[in-house]
Amino acid sequence: MITNEEFQEEIGENHVASSANNPIRKDAFDLSDEQKIESIKNDVESILQTLGMDLTDDSLKGTPNRVAKMFVTELFGGLNPNKKPKSSTFENNYKYGEMLVEKNITVYSTCEHHLLPIVGRAHVAYISNGRVIGLSKMNRVVDYFAKRPQVQERLTMQIVQELQRALGTENVACVIDAKHLCVNSRGIRDIESSTVTSEFGGKFKEELTRREFLEYLKMDTKF
Repeated sequence: MITNEEFQEEIGENHVASSANNPIRKDAFDLSDEQKIESIKNDVESILQTLGMDLTDDSLKGTPNRVAKMFVTELFGGLNPNKKPKSSTFENNYKYGEMLVEKNITVYSTCEHHLLPIVGRAHVAYISNGRVIGLSKMNRVVDYFAKRPQVQERLTMQIVQELQRALGTENVACVIDAKHLCVNSRGIRDIESSTVTSEFGGKFKEELTRREFLEYLKMDTKF
């Protein structure tokens, strides 16, 4: 019979998400950023000391504080709803009715199972239903949801759901191709593999529309 610890390890090794939403406690924002940084700094210091590191060394003495600030303000800043980008939309006055694709959006995220980096590219598309969104807003939406302890499948879904909400249409799609350092640098240590996830809404569920989107991703747009 599998133990609970073995079950949890199996979930982590197979990148299984427990929910379509990030598992955040209700009291997640009771502490200020400054209080969180101070608490995490002490935790990181304890970890390094347990590992036998000499924290009086000039190279290491600032590490606990640097890591704590990085966690709160950078890597996991997307947990804070106050940092959610405003997805302002505009009337589609020029009546553009075809697909709009934003390719090669950089993804920097963190695997929630081992707290190791996920690095890759997101490709996002939508077909207007009367509203359009600024191109940079699409990048910001990707970045916001990426800056959390994540599972790639969940991240892909969250990007699509947020843009559907902002644009007022189901016609949104996202494909992410990313490397997981928990696979590349530990465990199986397969440095060549990457993970591709997709989420298709509305017209993108139709074969011809989905195929058109995927064909755009093959175009060489490097400058």
